[in-house]
Amino acid sequence: MNRDCPTPDGQEISAGIARLEGYVLYQAEAGRARAEAEAFADRMPWLTTAQREEVVRLGTEDRLAMTHRYLRRVRDRCEELKGEYSSRYEELRLRLMLWTTAFLLTAGAAFGCALTVVRGGRL
Repeated sequence: MNRDCPTPDGQEISAGIARLEGYVLYQAEAGRARAEAEAFADRMPWLTTAQREEVVRLGTEDRLAMTHRYLRRVRDRCEELKGEYSSRYEELRLRLMLWTTAFLLTAGAAFGCALTVVRGGRL
């Protein structure tokens, strides 16, 4: 066991796996983008080899840029929703705590009154 190199913790491992997953997903999207750009260029048989390569390159770049913009919008919306749901959760949590406190105080007062009645008004 090498003592100079610390073992990564669970958070570092999760972050590494997330980066690896992102890389694999990006490569798959890049492959799909290139395949679609090639299919588009194939519909134009009059293109020279250089023109075809340029159409494929530009089509792939455009698709990846569009995907990047779309994913950024999704990420931003997820963060907005997380904020909205977090604030709503805190509001509901506070309301539940207040109702629970009110219920316990009311139940305690009712129990005290009932106990006083049972004892015949004696303390």
